[in-house]
Amino acid sequence: MTKVIITAAGKGTRLLPFTKEMPKEMMPIFSQTFTKNRVVLPLLQYIYEQLYSMNFRDYCFVVGREKRSIEDHFTPHETYLKQLTGDYKKSITKFYQKLENSHLVWVNQNKPLGFGDAVKRAERYVGKEDFIVHAGDVTILSRKKHPITRLIETSKKNPDAKVILLCKKIKDSKKYGVPTVEKISDNLFTVKQVIEKPDKPKSDFGILPLYYFKSEIFSSLKKIKKGKGSEFQLTDAIQNLIKEKQRVLAITLNKNEDEIDVGTVESYKNSQEITFRKA
Repeated sequence: MTKVIITAAGKGTRLLPFTKEMPKEMMPIFSQTFTKNRVVLPLLQYIYEQLYSMNFRDYCFVVGREKRSIEDHFTPHETYLKQLTGDYKKSITKFYQKLENSHLVWVNQNKPLGFGDAVKRAERYVGKEDFIVHAGDVTILSRKKHPITRLIETSKKNPDAKVILLCKKIKDSKKYGVPTVEKISDNLFTVKQVIEKPDKPKSDFGILPLYYFKSEIFSSLKKIKKGKGSEFQLTDAIQNLIKEKQRVLAITLNKNEDEIDVGTVESYKNSQEITFRKA
């Protein structure tokens, strides 16, 4: 079973003052209970339950020192459960049962040193296995086959690929790493170059923070220096692999898929509207 690294160590400064005490990954979105009623869920729980539904059971959460509320939320609280009734009790009970059937590891990123540093800290957990990286403040709603499933299928069909990216068409490169790609087929591309938030992007694709990696990424992460924003960028490590002639592929978001992003006020508002409409 493929392991998952979920990064949740960012400061969330663009959502202050709310995120002074509450991690942005715990921002509420709308979902649906098994009785088809709308409920409010922390985004991180939604991500975890999405992954659980795809049969993932091994998770490594990379968190910062101000993120204790995340670990508390993912620790079953039986006394609290006894105080609940009806659908709310059934919903929380199902969540706790999933947690009991999962293996959760917590890794600390004590300083905000970037996405690349967060992933590197999970090396001992991953070992030599292939793994998924999923940011804790972004997810994808999909009516059909979820992009993570498609990432795994692409890896099985292309076992020599060291990295598989998920990309989408963008208008503003300031939020994204940008790949230069060469089309292989309808939804498969060879990645020739990646640059983090370029001033003059060479393509209209942006990289979404859901990745499939082979363990070679860790040796590449150890070679990089601080990049954009004085942080260790995951895209710089991917670019190192490309320079070493390693194969990097990309698939794209489908038209029926929505990006849910709580990183900024604007993207959070849009995400609230999408999840309320689809819950």
